[in-house]
Order: sequence, then structure tokens, then C-alpha cells
Amino acid sequence: KIEAELSELAEADRAELLGSLGMKEPALAAVARAAYDLLGLQSYFTAGPKEIRAWTIHKGDTAPQAAGVIHTDFEKGFIRAECYAVKDLESFKTEKAIRDAGKLRSEGRNYVMQDGDVVHFLFNV
Repeated sequence: KIEAELSELAEADRAELLGSLGMKEPALAAVARAAYDLLGLQSYFTAGPKEIRAWTIHKGDTAPQAAGVIHTDFEKGFIRAECYAVKDLESFKTEKAIRDAGKLRSEGRNYVMQDGDVVHFLFNV
């Protein structure tokens, strides 16, 4: 019942209720996080003008393997990945500001994806 109530609250009210219950996050989020850890999974994000999407990959996957989750052609024709951390987006607010701050990285075939990477894949098929 508490989980249902939490889902209907505004962010500030949710944080206050969780704190009063001695919790840092809703139980459903904790279960999902534990399942990801147990299964050795992590997420990365793609962002465009119309959509931001999370993709699930295995910990230790390389950039081409992560690209292949979107489409096999992305993996076959992989050139490089332009990446930044999602926490940088929280700090700098825009991709342009991230680029201007020198936080946008260009990564090659051997790059091991990090949990929370925001990625733009360059490929040619």
C-alpha cells in the first residue's frame, strides 16, 4: 500500500515520506537494483530530440556490443561512441554545455561501457 501511495506523490513529498520511514528509495526500486546487480546488468542511455531511452546490457560489455543491442548493424559498422556520464547532464543541463566543458569523450572498440553512460554511436554499414 505504501508503494502505491509513494507513486502518486510529488518528488519532495515522496522524499519526505521515505525519510520518515527510514528508507532511501522505494522498495520496488531497491528490488530492481538488486536484480540488476545479481544478474550482472547495467544501463546506458541514448538521447535524441524526440526520445531518451535506457538500454540494458551486461556489465563488461564493450561499446560495439552495447551498440548491437540497439541494432546488429550498429555493432557490425561500429566506428566510435561519443559518451558522457548521466551525472554530467544533471550538472551541465545540456549536451552543448557538456561538450564545451570537455566532458564529451570519444571512445573506440575496446571501451567498456559504464553504468549510466549517455551514448551516441557512430557507425557505417
